[in-house]
Amino acid sequence: MSDESARELALLLRRLNVELDAVTARFAELHGLNRTDVRALVAIMDAARRGEALTAGRLGEAVDLRSASVTALVDRLEKVGHLRRTRDAQDRRRVVLEMSDSARVAGHEHFGGLARELTAAMAGYTEDELAVVRRWLEDMTAVITRHSRAQPDGA
Repeated sequence: MSDESARELALLLRRLNVELDAVTARFAELHGLNRTDVRALVAIMDAARRGEALTAGRLGEAVDLRSASVTALVDRLEKVGHLRRTRDAQDRRRVVLEMSDSARVAGHEHFGGLARELTAAMAGYTEDELAVVRRWLEDMTAVITRHSRAQPDGA
């Protein structure tokens, strides 16, 4: 791949990110949330989709927050009814976080149409093409995650 092609893909990825961020920002605005609140809800939803219980500590890792900030985040989301703390079914000593039904409904109402349109747009691709796209997105996400969490020089 040429440097020019790679730059063009990076610019397209940036544009996709800007547009997705606008959709997310609108959701946050409509529901009185901030960016970190939405990231937390997505982390909780993704963990549930994988069949994993998410603790406050694991949530902190997922959204890159320290313990005191995670506690404030969880308290805030619980207070507005977007999540609940429950006892882990496997270890009753452990508290796990679950997205509330109302938060799930709000997410579906806001993002459901987009998800359907994205799925429809993928229909014209073969499984092999989608496998390459999946690998590329996973690799790009890993790079961006490392970059976003890197310590500034001298820190």
